[in-house]
Amino acid sequence: MPQPTPRKPPLYTVTADALVAVDFAPRTGNRPPGPYRALFTVPGTRAFTAGNLLARLPMGMFGVSAVVMIAGTRGSYALAGAVTATGLAATALVAPWTARLVDRYGQARVAVPATLLAALGSLALLLCVRHGAPDWTLFVSCAATATTPNLGGMSRARWARLLKDSPTSLHTANSFEQAVDELCFMLGPVLAAFLCGTFFPEAGTLAGVVLLVTGMLLFAAQRSTEPPPTARTRARTASLLRAPGMPPLLAVCLAMGVVFGAMEVVTIAFADARGHRAAAGAVLALQAAGSCAAGLLYGAVKPAGPARDRYVWCVAAMTALMVLPLLAASLTGSLWVLAGALLAAGMATAPTMITGMALVQQRTPDGRLNEGMTLAVTGLLGGIAAGSALGGWLAEHTAPATGYGVPVTAAAVALMIALRSVEPSSCGSGPSNRFRQSCPGH
Repeated sequence: MPQPTPRKPPLYTVTADALVAVDFAPRTGNRPPGPYRALFTVPGTRAFTAGNLLARLPMGMFGVSAVVMIAGTRGSYALAGAVTATGLAATALVAPWTARLVDRYGQARVAVPATLLAALGSLALLLCVRHGAPDWTLFVSCAATATTPNLGGMSRARWARLLKDSPTSLHTANSFEQAVDELCFMLGPVLAAFLCGTFFPEAGTLAGVVLLVTGMLLFAAQRSTEPPPTARTRARTASLLRAPGMPPLLAVCLAMGVVFGAMEVVTIAFADARGHRAAAGAVLALQAAGSCAAGLLYGAVKPAGPARDRYVWCVAAMTALMVLPLLAASLTGSLWVLAGALLAAGMATAPTMITGMALVQQRTPDGRLNEGMTLAVTGLLGGIAAGSALGGWLAEHTAPATGYGVPVTAAAVALMIALRSVEPSSCGSGPSNRFRQSCPGH
């Protein structure tokens, strides 16, 4: 009796989490695709990711470029920190309005002109520094960059639309986006320091402008994955600052921004004090490298438990690890020991940001996702502005190592806020529960 022909394994399976199982790309054997590879089987995702990556790389360049450019020509880290803080503070004020316009009129229609305006501000800052313009012109020029759109938020909004029926895939996509952020802040400072040190002090800013405009044009051209504009209604014009559960998240973002802003300026000053200014970008890149690696690993595993519970543990880990740079700088004074401490400290950053952004997505009303995520980024920018100014002042008026006390203090404040705002585990965390009045603070 002839034996039945063995059935070939299907090219895809339909499951409750279909986008994780589907693989439209060529296969080798029967090995299923990994979680990150599966993301890019969705049509259009590779193109918009390439453009967004190109446009986001300058986000890690502009801060270091401005500090090196201004401190190198004016001889003041306090001035450099204050100027960059002004730009970030202005962005924190303008970004929510830009994001609201993006949600209402569409990404391509709003983001391209907003990017061009920001690019003009960066070029104005470059010219003012190069030609010795008065200090006040630096503040005005840097403030003019405030229209820069939230590139990461627009990319996450596209993923949220494409993967709305696949929570596990959306977790992976959010982890990938956070890893991209860290990659940009890993490569950006190195590239900026190299350009400013090898060519001329303004080279980093100039290259950043070219990359930003080119990447945005490529990203905006991918219209098939762009979320549709949303109509203006009363519910969609109400302030998200009053949305249930949002204020504590934004407060934690503000404190975390202080951590990032102070860390960058203080590390540059610490390296400069030891005659290694050119190595500052590489040292900062190690912190981003640790965060990038941790973020990719975090996204490759299925999250355990509600995001609100994981968030507290992530913030606690970040607080504990931020002590390492302070100890390394104060006790050893070695730049290379500090580099290792920053690498370890960065490993809690990405998981904290990924989980925080997941909570923001859960608590933001439909049709306003870009605005909600931009508010979180606005909190970060406000904190970075304060941290940059405070870190620059401490680095100039005290020993540079003293400035590392700012990130430790800010992380501890973030932990206290997270602990006070944690919700009972009985409250649902899924999208259907995002506005339940029965859950305190939710």
